[in-house]
Amino acid sequence: MTAQLLTLLSWLSPVFPTGGFAYSAGLETAAVEGRTTTAEMLENRLATLIEYGAAWNDAVLLAAAHRTADDAVAIDDLATLARALCGSAERLRETLDQGRAFCAAAEPWFAGRPDTLPPEAPLPVAIGMAAARHGLPVQDTVGAFLHAFVSAQLQAAIRLSILGQSGAARLLARLENEIGAVARRASVSDIADLGTCTLAAEIDTLRHETLPGRLFLS
Repeated sequence: MTAQLLTLLSWLSPVFPTGGFAYSAGLETAAVEGRTTTAEMLENRLATLIEYGAAWNDAVLLAAAHRTADDAVAIDDLATLARALCGSAERLRETLDQGRAFCAAAEPWFAGRPDTLPPEAPLPVAIGMAAARHGLPVQDTVGAFLHAFVSAQLQAAIRLSILGQSGAARLLARLENEIGAVARRASVSDIADLGTCTLAAEIDTLRHETLPGRLFLS
């Protein structure tokens, strides 16, 4: 196993604050309101999000940050764009809080180096910069990022009683090819490829702000 792979596994593992599941990306709303209640519904939702939704945009932003990691002006523009693409206050808080948490947790990998990570970068921008500066391949990084997103969603789904651990494992296995295909496409994308058509999921994040008895922060 290569050192690069181990670093990616560390950065996107449950040990990091971003590897937990405090956020559901609107899944809690969809579950409570009865629109995502089975494994099949969840699989369709996740496949759509990584191919056409906010997860796709994050993958494109990550790849762009990887390419421009040493250009402070370009990174600042990407961070501004990433914030503007957030469709709700909870989505904005999620990407900024996780970006700050990632940069703080990744500090040991950059100790003693002048190229520190910006603490206010949204999560995909922070991970893209960190990966480039640490010499990690962009496609592997995007793939690991999308895999971590799907894994966190599955953990949230378990807590929401949409499925159990065995069902989550089966769903993760079925989504591996989709994750790999989207990672390949995103790794050679540019900003012109940004865009979503998952309005229902975006509305879920908006409605979550007033959802009673919430388990998650989004």
